[in-house]
Amino acid sequence: MPLSARARRATGRAVLGDVAKRAGVSTATVSRVYNEPEKVSAEVQERVRQAARELNWIPNAAGRALASKRTHIAGAVIPTLDDQVFASQVAGLQTVFAEAGITLFLGVSNYDPEQALAQVRAMLTRGVEAIAIVGEAHRPELFDALRQYRVPYVVTYAYRPDSPHPCVGFDNRKAFFDLTSHLVELGHCNFGVVMPPASDNDRVQARLLGIRQALERHGLAVRPDNVREGAPSIAFGRESLRSIWQQSSARPTAIVCGNDLLAIGVLLEAHALGIDVPRQLSVTGFDDIAFAKEIRPALTTMRVDTELIGRLAAQRLVDTLNGSGGAERGMTGHEVKAALTLRESAARAPSPVRHGKA
Repeated sequence: MPLSARARRATGRAVLGDVAKRAGVSTATVSRVYNEPEKVSAEVQERVRQAARELNWIPNAAGRALASKRTHIAGAVIPTLDDQVFASQVAGLQTVFAEAGITLFLGVSNYDPEQALAQVRAMLTRGVEAIAIVGEAHRPELFDALRQYRVPYVVTYAYRPDSPHPCVGFDNRKAFFDLTSHLVELGHCNFGVVMPPASDNDRVQARLLGIRQALERHGLAVRPDNVREGAPSIAFGRESLRSIWQQSSARPTAIVCGNDLLAIGVLLEAHALGIDVPRQLSVTGFDDIAFAKEIRPALTTMRVDTELIGRLAAQRLVDTLNGSGGAERGMTGHEVKAALTLRESAARAPSPVRHGKA
């Protein structure tokens, strides 16, 4: 009995020889269709793929990797799945990788550098060909491992011209410099800041730097009792405004939030406390999530196309794997611009209350 028939009878599944027989080609041609399709005509490719579909046959990943010396697997490590911006980035990665015949492995670090390192090491041992990681604030061992395995990578959701890493994202410092400068131009001098934790988060650190630099340019600064750092959530946004309003010795007229969820929490708590936004208090967010324009007052924020970041990052990695990546041409990254989106939650600073003489 032929080996292919024995294998099929033992497993109940079709094997490569069955596909070749149905398509009327050799087993070598079937292998080339999946490993080196550029060497096979479109007509033969379609015939082989149709035969595979009819027989419900899927190429063996391990055998494919041995034949082509490629695994056709890429990895991505993101901080959380609870944030729309990272989910849309993964969608962009998936779209491009799928078109290139690459399977995406996803890891979540929960904002923990040790978990990020463990995820990357696990992916490397499983043969990923390329990796996308969010941000630069990772353990040195992570980048050492990528270099040791000679696996191309990109840093996403962050960009700075002097980064030692290939970056596909936006300039967090500049985005918050521009946002804060807009509020200063509206006459605001007393600011509050509500941010996710800055520890081990280069994006938040850059955002805080942008705020500070914009204020310093005008001789201003944020009072320490008007700064809050905590979970990037609506609940923490509410808690932060309540705390600032109750404890601050000089209440702010504008609050800059690190993301839209925090800003929405601030808006909800302002309503609960009877604070008029934007007449008494201006509030800004970041990301421009879907709900930002639905809440009232609609949220002034910065928009970043995170799905585009994912697609650009994946395309860079695919090009590198195919020998046409920008790294060979000295390209260190790609900047996606953040755009200020003006809505109702930010307005001119309220005029100081003037008290007449008795």
